[in-house]
Amino acid sequence: MIVGLFTVVVLLEFSTPPDYVFGYLYIGPILLANARLGRILTLQLTLVACVLTILNVWVPGIYSVSGATIASRLIAILALIVTGILSDRNRLYQETLLQQEVKLQAQEKLASVREDFASTLTHDLKTPLLGAIETLQAFERENFGSVIPVQKQVLATMIRSHKTSLQMLETLLDVYRNDLEGLKLRLAPVDLVGIAEEVAKNLTQLASSRRVYISFNYGASDFRQFLWVYGDAFQLQRVFTNLLTNAINHSPRGSKVEVVLESGSSYQTAKVIDAGAGIKLEELPHLFERFYQGNSDRQAKGSGLGLYLTRQIVEAHGGKIWVENRNPHGAIFAFRLPALPFQGTELKIINYK
Repeated sequence: MIVGLFTVVVLLEFSTPPDYVFGYLYIGPILLANARLGRILTLQLTLVACVLTILNVWVPGIYSVSGATIASRLIAILALIVTGILSDRNRLYQETLLQQEVKLQAQEKLASVREDFASTLTHDLKTPLLGAIETLQAFERENFGSVIPVQKQVLATMIRSHKTSLQMLETLLDVYRNDLEGLKLRLAPVDLVGIAEEVAKNLTQLASSRRVYISFNYGASDFRQFLWVYGDAFQLQRVFTNLLTNAINHSPRGSKVEVVLESGSSYQTAKVIDAGAGIKLEELPHLFERFYQGNSDRQAKGSGLGLYLTRQIVEAHGGKIWVENRNPHGAIFAFRLPALPFQGTELKIINYK
């Protein structure tokens, strides 16, 4: 087809007077060549078309040629060159676009395989961990014979270690499930103060082992108050558990972790303040990203998933979470949720994604 079109244009050019410029018709075979042939062949074809267009001024040489005719043919040559350049650029753009598309598809497929593998592996590892914890607890209860105090301490350490591993697995599984299916919330009026105090009570053993004291501060009020929000009690427990565990683990021995609960007309705010090493300024914007591992010792101790899951839960409730450094040292992890207007108390189940 390309050769045939090119031949037709050549015959039209050299069988008519030079005043009739048919060189523009070379654009058709040039575009076809760009789509079907390589770059070198397309360039060669464009050069041949330009030479034939200007050659028709003197060949066959039986017609007189004016300056206007030469100018017309030069314009036609310029049009052919521009067509060749633009078609070549378009070809390169299409090739680049195709390569990027293939690369993105490969990355999406790899990410999907990784997530399926992680989700399956995480789920399958829970069963042996639960079995190991039950077995160790049975030894601790002396179901298989007497256990001396030193052995009980070792068993307690092993149980804590296994429970930490189990918690990390559950967090990883929840993160993948939330990203894939969305976070399902069972919304009802809940009191943030009650949830925080219950979580602190459950973490007493961990705090004691680290010799860290947990205290509560109710903002402007000197007495315990209520911070009602419309939320999922179980998921909000996980938020306080993640933040308090993080604060306890990164606090020096003999220090204090303070939970500040402040009531507002539009938002209820909770802050967890520790006396640890603090966070580098360049790491603050990335702290709640998935699998983020900072360069400081503080970030290196975690998996990079607990804070990501915490952000998922807070944002699913329509809230906001942030972190800032505390003077002279330490960090403040805070979040706020819309205050309950006390207009409805029915239970709602929503799916946030």
